[in-house]
Amino acid sequence: MTRPPAEVRCMLMRGGTSKGAYFLGADLPTDPTARDDLLLRVMGSPDERQIDGLGGAHPLTSKVAVVSPSADPRADVDYLFLQVAVDRVEVSDRQNCGNILAGVGPFAVERGLVPAGEEATSVRIRMVNSGDLATATFPTPGGRVEYTGDAEISGVPGSAAPVVIEFPPGAGKLLPTGRVRDTLDGTTVTCVDNGMPTVLITAASLGVTGHEAPKDLEEDLALADRLRELRLAAGHLMGLGDVSDATVPKLTLLAPPRHGGAITTRTFIPVRCHPSIGVLGAASVAAGLRIEGGVAMDLARLPERGDRLRIEHPTGFLDIETSLSTDAAGLPTARRTAVVRTARKIFDGTVFPRSAETAPPPAPTPGGPR
Repeated sequence: MTRPPAEVRCMLMRGGTSKGAYFLGADLPTDPTARDDLLLRVMGSPDERQIDGLGGAHPLTSKVAVVSPSADPRADVDYLFLQVAVDRVEVSDRQNCGNILAGVGPFAVERGLVPAGEEATSVRIRMVNSGDLATATFPTPGGRVEYTGDAEISGVPGSAAPVVIEFPPGAGKLLPTGRVRDTLDGTTVTCVDNGMPTVLITAASLGVTGHEAPKDLEEDLALADRLRELRLAAGHLMGLGDVSDATVPKLTLLAPPRHGGAITTRTFIPVRCHPSIGVLGAASVAAGLRIEGGVAMDLARLPERGDRLRIEHPTGFLDIETSLSTDAAGLPTARRTAVVRTARKIFDGTVFPRSAETAPPPAPTPGGPR
């Protein structure tokens, strides 16, 4: 067996409202088991503080992007997203991450995978986790990535250069169950997938307002149990199988907007309440709001014209543009989705992972799967 590297080249970047380590695929072991072991040691897992690695002790700051040249003629680069668990020996590739996606284009240019344009650069990206495509466009004046700008996004202090991400319609079904509404153990939901498998639930149907602080929702043990039951049932219904150890589908509670947006959201990943909302999760929510007869129909305040919707979340809002059409069977399908995010390079250099010999043994999962 090849000895794991004692050091590896890495770029730490903020992508949207997440933060993660970005690697060239060629710099990591090709064997997935060896790769995941290395990444756990790089990020400092398992440890709730991730004190001995790059991780930030939260799912939103314990993420990895693996970027490689793409063999797909529709894409310039392949992007594999890996969620590194904080307190468990687990690396998951079962979902995409639209926030970390915001840094993939700039990283590809920085590493020479894509030549920079003189004013702006567009990078075509294949998301390996799902096979979906995206195009990220960002400023590159003089052929260099520009991270400074005046674009602001909720959940990130200050401003940065805009990264415009456009998603063509995916090959999957917008309604994975083939129905606008489903009933899960007495609770009516809308299951939607516009880049992220998501279950839309009215907050009131679970006995909460949907305007609570994330911490308060996380401390509601009865709610946590109910959400787990719904997620497991939805996983089977959406064709995802047993999702006990997965972070999808996401569950998003919906409530009336309070600040001029289209809807208020509280999203669980899967038991932690997101301090904002993921890009692809927001894309699925936005599409779900436009589905006639969905659970959001009586809550959402949709604009009279235009594709842009403002999704309110615990720390602000996310603006996303989405439009729908219908397929031959009359079911809704996604036609266009686009969002503006920002990204910033934090450091670029060499990371020294904890040695395999001193890594702690696998720890039992506290409280069962999360």
